[in-house]
Amino acid sequence: MSTPTLHVAAKKNKRGWTLVGVEYGAVSEVARLDQAVDDMREPLAYLSGLPADSFDIEVTPDIPAAFYTEQAEAEQLRAEAARANSLAAEHSRNAARTLAGAGLSMRDIGHVMGVSYQRAHQLVSS
Repeated sequence: MSTPTLHVAAKKNKRGWTLVGVEYGAVSEVARLDQAVDDMREPLAYLSGLPADSFDIEVTPDIPAAFYTEQAEAEQLRAEAARANSLAAEHSRNAARTLAGAGLSMRDIGHVMGVSYQRAHQLVSS
C-alpha cells in the first residue's frame, strides 16, 4: 500500500510563512519553509486521524510566476554551458594530440597550451 501524501499550501507573510493543510484545513505559521513539514505533521495527524508517521507531506509555496521563468532559463543556460564545456574539452584533447603528433614533448605541449606537462599528458592520453 502506498503512503498517502497530504498537501500544505505556504504563503509568505511579514514574519515568515502561513501554512494551510489543503485536505484538512490545519493552519500554522513558521519562520522558514524548511520547518513546515515538522510543524504541520502533528496537526495533520490529529485532523486526519492518521498516525503521524504514516503519511508524507508536500509543501507548495506560493512563488511568483517570474521565478519559474527565470529558473527555467538558468537551467537551459547551464545545460548549454555543460555542452560547450564538453566540446571545449574535446577540442583541447585534439589540440594536444595534434602537438604530440607533430613530435612535441609533453613539457613543450604544456608550455604551448598554458598547462602543466602533467595536464598535457592527460590530454594526450585521454
